[in-house]
Amino acid sequence: MTTAPTPVPTPAAADLGGGAGAPGTATPESRAARPAPRPARRRRGGSRAWLAALPLLLFFVVGFGLPTVAIAIGAFTTSTDSPDGGGTFTTANLTDSLQGAYWTALFGSIKLSLLTALIGTVVGLPLAQAVLTSRFRMFREAVLSGSGVLANFGGVPLAFMFVATLGNSGEVTQKLGLTKHGWNLYTFSGLSVVYLYFLVPLMILTITPALEGLRVQWREAAANNGATVLQYWRHVALPVLLPSLLGGFVLLFGASFAAYATAEAMVGSSVPLISMQIGDALSGNVLVGQGNLALALGLDMIVVACLVMAIYLPLQRRSAKWLA
Repeated sequence: MTTAPTPVPTPAAADLGGGAGAPGTATPESRAARPAPRPARRRRGGSRAWLAALPLLLFFVVGFGLPTVAIAIGAFTTSTDSPDGGGTFTTANLTDSLQGAYWTALFGSIKLSLLTALIGTVVGLPLAQAVLTSRFRMFREAVLSGSGVLANFGGVPLAFMFVATLGNSGEVTQKLGLTKHGWNLYTFSGLSVVYLYFLVPLMILTITPALEGLRVQWREAAANNGATVLQYWRHVALPVLLPSLLGGFVLLFGASFAAYATAEAMVGSSVPLISMQIGDALSGNVLVGQGNLALALGLDMIVVACLVMAIYLPLQRRSAKWLA
């Protein structure tokens, strides 16, 4: 006569019901035998993460925080070559930075940045969509890689390239006779064309992740309900992409507003820009001892940049909610 084997409790059962008490219930002894949770290690891990970020924070404080404080202090003090010896509190620098030629230069920079950012946004969106929907993977990768290079291409090399091609004596200008049609590279319009050379690739890089976030199901649902491609973009895609588009516009505005080397090498002071006025004040090309006025002009630019970032960051968070 055979008997059934005696069941042996598994470790899990032993933990849950070992010792006295009903099966499946934990006794004080079993609770004491269990390993305690380790929240302290998680907290230490979080503190280690902050320690890893300390070099970046230190670089931000040294590279951006201290210069900003120095600019703010210098903007509200007199220059060292003033009759009172300098260092006296004054609001004259900030007042002068918002008057006359300096106000014209600030308004010119804002106008140039708004125009180029708007054109870059309008042109960059369809280009990014065309590249993203291309069937050729190598073409997509080549365009995105090239956009990454062109978005950071500026300064004297960019100015020289346009002067050699579209300047008054440039190859393209001479062959197509653009001068007879009123073309002049060294004007506000010419500088806008140069800025678009790196702003359009920057917009392509900025809007491509948002375009990739558009659901295929949204397009299919719109087609099943009889919507055309134009209606899909008008009622579905563009409303979803609007925060990303506005964020890209603001990013392009900031890149154009802060550009200096390209305009300095190509047009000099013929186009009034706030960055050019800062350079002239620091170098003493117009008036000697205007260093603190240049700091006030720099403070104006910082205020505009802060306003731009105050608009950009909420838009990025909102677009991330839609496209996550």
